[in-house]
Amino acid sequence: MTLLSDQTTAALPDITADERAARLTDAGSAWNERIARDAANAALTYRVTGRGVGAVGTEITSGRHRFLVDEPAGLAGDDAAPSPVEYALGALVSCQVVVFRLYAQALGLTIDDIEITAEGDLDVRKLFGIDESGRAGFHDVRVRVEITGPNSADDYDRLRAVVDEHCPVLDLFANPVPVSGALV
Repeated sequence: MTLLSDQTTAALPDITADERAARLTDAGSAWNERIARDAANAALTYRVTGRGVGAVGTEITSGRHRFLVDEPAGLAGDDAAPSPVEYALGALVSCQVVVFRLYAQALGLTIDDIEITAEGDLDVRKLFGIDESGRAGFHDVRVRVEITGPNSADDYDRLRAVVDEHCPVLDLFANPVPVSGALV
């Protein structure tokens, strides 16, 4: 991610497996308590704003975070940052990592290391108005998960099934979501 900030960006801290387990357990408990008090606490709204910069780039603001999205030169961009579809795949990968960690903790499984790769196939004919019959977005996405840890392959297969059922970004890719738009 290309950050747009005058501040030095701190790297994510290295934490121990025990520290990770405690944070995951605490977060799960806190959310369970909030939602038990009031089911409305489960409803979250995220807001991200983008402003056009450069040829076809976008400066994105999300809370206190700012980052740049661009296109490669072949798609009229300056190649200053990942493209929107690369960020979409990155969102899928990062959400999977979170949900794998969350459910491994909940199921008593250990993940020593996890690496996830997502590939998406996109046909640009619709994007450029050459052929209106296809999809504008990905027509195929493949996710490859590599986990190392002491549990059995069957345990990690069961974990994968749970993750696939509960991953919010995978759900966005796999199911239609109503989207409304307005020009203001």
